[in-house]
Amino acid sequence: MVALAFIIGSTCKNLFESIIFVFVMHPYDVGDRCVVDGVPLLVEEMNLLSTVFLKLDNEKVYYPNAVLATKPISNYFRSPDMSETVEFSIAFSTPISKIAHLKERIADYLEQNPHHWSPIHTVVVKEIENMNKLKMALYSNHTITFQEYSERNIRRTEQALAIKKILEDLHIDYSLLPQHVHLTKSDKN
Repeated sequence: MVALAFIIGSTCKNLFESIIFVFVMHPYDVGDRCVVDGVPLLVEEMNLLSTVFLKLDNEKVYYPNAVLATKPISNYFRSPDMSETVEFSIAFSTPISKIAHLKERIADYLEQNPHHWSPIHTVVVKEIENMNKLKMALYSNHTITFQEYSERNIRRTEQALAIKKILEDLHIDYSLLPQHVHLTKSDKN
């Protein structure tokens, strides 16, 4: 009798939590791209007790809604236009004037692609490493959310290649410091 009461109580608790999750919290709809436990997922099907997701490789994942109710869920579809970060390194010896020109050229690129990027952006020096390298970052805003995952990847690639071309055009690069090599002779007899 106690076991039956435990089973019924547990089932009722899960049902109640699932109802609250689906109808009150309602963190997503079918077709939304979400992130659960750090994994990007597409909502394929919502049921009262469970949700079916698709991973990027189309693997199906089933989650009980009572479990999902306890997890943080990011919803790309319901998010505003999202930002992108591209990190790169340049030589510490790069003249300030070239860095200023680099920033201008990046701004020009973003302004020439208003259907992909907001003109609002930031180029920053994140770190000076070993008096040899400037670690830089470009923070820019898409004109889309990451709901359109493949489009985001296409735009990010185009932006990274544009930065590469700008760096090449301005003859800005980065090379590792010379490395010390110690050679020893071994006698094999």
